[in-house]
Amino acid sequence: MKLLNFNKKGQQAFGVKKDGSIIDIEEALKVHKRDQISTNLLDLISSGKEGLFAFENFLAELPMQDEYLLKEEDIQWEPCLTRPSKIICVGLNYRKHADETDSPYPKVPILFNKFNNTLTGHLCEIEIPNVTNELDYEVELGVVIGKKAKNVKQKDALDYIFGYCTANDLSARDLQMKTPQWLLGKSCDDFSPIGPYLVTADEVGNPNQLQLKTYVNGEIRQDSNTSDMIFSVDEVVSYISTYMTLMPGDIILTGTPEGVVLGYPKEKQIYIKPGDEVTVEIEKVGKLTNVFKEEKLWRESDENR
Repeated sequence: MKLLNFNKKGQQAFGVKKDGSIIDIEEALKVHKRDQISTNLLDLISSGKEGLFAFENFLAELPMQDEYLLKEEDIQWEPCLTRPSKIICVGLNYRKHADETDSPYPKVPILFNKFNNTLTGHLCEIEIPNVTNELDYEVELGVVIGKKAKNVKQKDALDYIFGYCTANDLSARDLQMKTPQWLLGKSCDDFSPIGPYLVTADEVGNPNQLQLKTYVNGEIRQDSNTSDMIFSVDEVVSYISTYMTLMPGDIILTGTPEGVVLGYPKEKQIYIKPGDEVTVEIEKVGKLTNVFKEEKLWRESDENR
């Protein structure tokens, strides 16, 4: 299934892509009433196998009627997942990316975190913070946990994944490199666009054999495969679960391949600027596009207008 969130009259709504249309689940349930069908994506993830089975049966029996069908081009997209309890990221997890930045291959996964303020959706405009001059793109495979995971063995780790999403781990390099901790350069507002869809694991198959690409204004910048990961998806999930309990809806961003601006020679480094359109794409998972603009300076008086 391809699951999504969208804005409906100022409120977040839950949808599913089916046969080229988007089903508004809330509206579909008004027409075809069912008990115990999730109208919230995080609730569906948390409902376990029984909840997912009931939801899939509901969709299978649901006639495609205009009352609750939407067109993709008419949707105002939101992040395909909101309110995760954790966003855990893996740094330097691709061999060729480590090579281009002259970094040694890590012996264990390098972990850092982001927060919910960084989440935004497909086709949402992103303001470039005035505090950075070096905003970089990073296509990444996002992993969404489907059930509580603690001390999970690597051979079992993929069974704990609900699905996958395309992500852009935006990074302000000048802020990131200010201190040994990367958090400042990774956690500005809207620095984690994800979507358009959360694609269930059964549709994706092996996450360690997926093509990834990034385009800036139509020019390809990153073109790699998750097979170049130093630590595979199952290794990463198992490793993180050794140190902390992963919960349904938690997001893991698994690292970026070569081709980022930081990896270019200094004289060729052209960072994201206002007006740029950046598209990140992952095989079987989806294509995510955002346009960047100048930051509007916030003033306390703005709230009173």
